[in-house]
Parts: sequence; C-alpha cells; structure tokens
Amino acid sequence: MSNLNLRHNNVRQTSSVWYHIGAIVAILAWGASFIFTKILLPVLNPVEIYLLRCAIAYLVLLLLTKGHVKSHHYSHELLFLFCGVCGGSVYFITENTSLLYTSTTNVSLITSTAPLITAFLVGLIYKEERPNRWIVIGSVVAFVGVTMVIFNGASADSRVGFNLLGDGLAMLSAVCWSLYSLLLRRLSPFYSAMFITRKTFFYGFLTALPFLYTSESSFSWSVLADWSVWVNLLFLGLIASSLAFVVWAAVVGRLGAVKAGNYLYFQPIVTLAIAAVMLGEKITFMGLGGCVVTIAGIYVGESLARRAESRC
Repeated sequence: MSNLNLRHNNVRQTSSVWYHIGAIVAILAWGASFIFTKILLPVLNPVEIYLLRCAIAYLVLLLLTKGHVKSHHYSHELLFLFCGVCGGSVYFITENTSLLYTSTTNVSLITSTAPLITAFLVGLIYKEERPNRWIVIGSVVAFVGVTMVIFNGASADSRVGFNLLGDGLAMLSAVCWSLYSLLLRRLSPFYSAMFITRKTFFYGFLTALPFLYTSESSFSWSVLADWSVWVNLLFLGLIASSLAFVVWAAVVGRLGAVKAGNYLYFQPIVTLAIAAVMLGEKITFMGLGGCVVTIAGIYVGESLARRAESRC
C-alpha cells in the first residue's frame, strides 16, 4: 500500500510540474505583451488595443469551443461577467490609463502587489485555506526583488512621485486581477479553462465598448493595412490573450490563486529582459539584484512550504 501511495504522489508531483511550467509560459507572454503594446501605442489608444486583441482572442476560442455556449446556471453567467470586468476591460484599461498620469515605475510596483492582495483575500474569505506562512514570506521577499527590478529604470522616468489619480487606477488594476483569480477558483471545478477564458473575453469586449466614448481617438482603418501592426496584434490576441489566459485558468484551478499568483512577480523581470533586447533599455546592478532576490523569494517560499506540507 505504501508503494502505491508513493507512486501516486510521484505522479501527482510530475503533473504539478507541468502546471508550474504553464505558469512560466503565461508570464513570459504577459511580460512580452508590455513591449508589443508599447509599440502599438503611437497608432492605437489603450482601449482600441484591448478591443482588437480581445476580439482576436474571442474568435479563436469560439472556433475551438463551438457547441458549448451557455453556462450551467445563471449565477455562473454573472460570475463570467465579473471575470470579463476584473480580468478584462477594467483591469487592462485602468492599468493602461494610469500610465497617462503616473510613472511606469509606480504602475509596475503597485500592480505587482496583486499576489499579496490575493493571499490576503484568500485568507479573509476562505479561512480554512489560509496560505502557508512560508508562501507569504516568500511572496514578500519576491516583492522586494520586484521593487528593485522596477527601480532599475526609475531614474529615466521624469514623473517618479505620487499621483492620486494615476496611482489609484494602478491599485484598482491590482485589486481587479486579484478578484479575477478568486473568480477563476470558483469556476474552475465546473468548466474547462478554454471555456472560462472565452467567456471572459466575451464580456471583457462588451464591457470595454463604453470606454471608447471616454477615450481620445484618431483611429484610421489605414492603420490596419500595416503588416507590422498585425504582427503585434496577433501576438497580443493569440499568445498573450488566448494561450496565456487559457493556461493561467488551468494553473489557478490546479495550484490555487496564491501559489499561481506568486509567478506574477516574474513579469517585470521578463519585461526588463525583453526591453533590453528589443528597445535597447539598460539593465543596472539594481535590476539584476532584484531578479536574483525575486527568484530566491519564490523558490525558498515554495520549497519551505512543500516541506511543511509533507510533515503534516
């Protein structure tokens, strides 16, 4: 019997490894998406970029999940609506709009608090499933590392400082993502990751349409005749939206909102590395040190948490 249990644990651990790899794939896509979005900003505004990437993602997922349209219950449909708002329209639009009023340093730092907010909300709502203390400690250490990474480029930003509107929008964005993670937790037992993601983009698209009337636009259809624009949009729609969101929904369903959320700390590191290669931005010793601290925080937190769980 002990050999059977040992074999079962080994299979489970091997299976979990694939979910951790999936989380890394999603973070790589999202880290790169900041660069592709930045390239598009001179010709499209933040709302237009989101709507176009959302439409691409939804159409692809609709083709892949044809025949399954409705959810099991009206209450679930309401949860999907909230997913579209928290993980789609409001999340992306508040994050992008905040950059108009405050520094990229502030936005990156504030939105990186999402894993900590998620851990707090899980402990508050699901008291019987409070995060292991080592996960929380590792999370805090990783956040320190992210702060170092973000301040890698702080000296180049002339708007470093506090701005009530901009920083408030960035914090709203972080809270939205944390709520989205909790919503995924509620829906994952009943639906596939692909179905959840398709529903999220459907409602994300609908709830983003009103923002078109509040945003300045100089959109011209001739922009879409440029193949380079489509290269960036297809990456955002197919890779950073369709693939990454489907993978993330599966990861949260298996690893939980807190463990999965800790991988978000790697996002600024990915963006830093890609910006250095594609945009020629410099990496300082502060940035490199932050990368090491972030990775150490996640690794140590996960390792100690796993040991603590095995002793129980």
